[in-house]
Amino acid sequence: MSEVAIHIELTGFDQVEQFLARLNPFQSETLLEAMARLIRESTRERIIAGGPAPDGSAWAPNREGRKPILHRSGALARSIDYAISGTRAIIGSGLIYSAIHQFGGTIVPKSATALVFQVGNRMFRVKKVTMPARPYIGLSGEDRSELVQAVTAYLRRLFG
Repeated sequence: MSEVAIHIELTGFDQVEQFLARLNPFQSETLLEAMARLIRESTRERIIAGGPAPDGSAWAPNREGRKPILHRSGALARSIDYAISGTRAIIGSGLIYSAIHQFGGTIVPKSATALVFQVGNRMFRVKKVTMPARPYIGLSGEDRSELVQAVTAYLRRLFG
C-alpha cells in the first residue's frame, strides 16, 4: 500500500514543559492537533483548488485539460487526515494512488498486457502511463507562517 504523509515531531520541549507546568499545563497533544488540522486543511484546499505545489510551482496539466487536476471525485481531498501519537503527528493520505500523484512515476499493468482507460469520450489501450509529480503534501511558506502563529498563540494563552 502506498502512503504519502508529513511527519511532525515535537522535541526539545521538556524544559519548557517543566517550566510551564508550574504556571499552566503545557499540553503537547493540543498543540500538535492544532498544527495537524492546519496542515490537513491547507492540503485539502490545495487539492480542491488545483495547486500550486507547496513550493509554489504549478502542477503539470492533465490529459483532459480539466481543472482542478487532482479533484475529480473528491476522494483524495477527503482522504487527507492526521493521527497523533505521543509527540508526533502524521498528516497524509492512505489511498493507493496518493503516492503516484505526489511523486509521479510510471504505471504498468500487473497481470494484463495493457492498461485500458477512458479520457473524456476516448478509450486508450497503452503499455504504460507516466504520471508527472503533482506534490500536494508539504508546507508552503504560508503554511509555515500559520504554524508559527498557531504555536505563538498557544504559548501566549498559557501565560494569559
